[in-house]
Amino acid sequence: MEKWIAPGRVNLIGEHTDYNDGFVLPIALPLGVVCAAGPRGDGLVRLTSAQRPGEVVEVGVDALAAQRDRLPGWARYPLGVVNEFIRGGHRVSGVDLELDGAVPIGAGLSSSAALCCAVTIALRDLFAPALTDRRMVEIARAAENSFAGVPTGLLDQSASILCTEGHALFLDIRAFTASESAAAEQIPFDLAAAGLALIVADTGHPHDLADGGYAERRAQCEAAAAALKLSALRDATSEDLPRLQDRVLRRRARHVVTENARVLAVVDRLRAGADPQSIGALLTASHHSLREDFEVSAPPLDLAVDAALAAGAHGARMVGGGFGGSIIALVEHADRVAENIMNRFATTGFAPPRVFAVEPAAGARRLE
Repeated sequence: MEKWIAPGRVNLIGEHTDYNDGFVLPIALPLGVVCAAGPRGDGLVRLTSAQRPGEVVEVGVDALAAQRDRLPGWARYPLGVVNEFIRGGHRVSGVDLELDGAVPIGAGLSSSAALCCAVTIALRDLFAPALTDRRMVEIARAAENSFAGVPTGLLDQSASILCTEGHALFLDIRAFTASESAAAEQIPFDLAAAGLALIVADTGHPHDLADGGYAERRAQCEAAAAALKLSALRDATSEDLPRLQDRVLRRRARHVVTENARVLAVVDRLRAGADPQSIGALLTASHHSLREDFEVSAPPLDLAVDAALAAGAHGARMVGGGFGGSIIALVEHADRVAENIMNRFATTGFAPPRVFAVEPAAGARRLE
């Protein structure tokens, strides 16, 4: 069987803005999910995963929708992709799918999107070679939303499919959603040339976007937009915020308004060739907003951010949906910052975090 890989992602900045029609700036990770796939002629999907040894899921292509509630939770992501191909009118005669993931699960690095995108690009090459990158993003997102039951925006799947090596992906979600011709912009992001590194600290405190917290934040953003008579919080300004009588909705909206502004400020600086060090304060401000206004941080995330900044990081913030997962830190001395994070965790009773450096990697592709 041939193999395909799709990467996880870290969002440099722009958290919880995607489903508010806003702006995002992710990079793809060098860590990904590998999908080995081959066509079958018997109408069956046979699914295995290296992370689920001994577990085999078999289901008829035509029975996917009817069998959805009987499938294991982890299997709904890849099988949801197959179902989206069927719903889109693509003939899938059957397929073997063997998965192996290197993106930490529950770390806020989009392991589920990487999984869906790896299967999507494999099925594209096997059964629908004319499928565009844009359509692949939509299929992978629909698999998570409709089949796995996770109400994600477009950020994760767009990053996994569209990112390129050495760049951050600037995406205007509203424009991207509204027009098939809307292009994502690749922003050069060469930290090594500036003597910098981006490190990820996976706190080991997992999050689960299928639980209630993420959906609740999304519903609150929709309620805030409705109260302001706006189609989305993308259109809100700081002058609109006092009009929100509900304090919780006001805080949620304030995060979205200020986070969108931070994304645009970071993009402007990187486009102009500024020293990437100059974006550090914006990363830290993003974390404060996510902690105070959006209330999606958690004690291990705050501890990791504080430890990174205390060791000299230029900026640090939680990434992903929140309630657990990972942080990123923009640093000059990666070893020193990593050591301080590890030491701080050792004194608090939290499990040791996994700390590693990342560089902007390529998006989903076939492996040679």
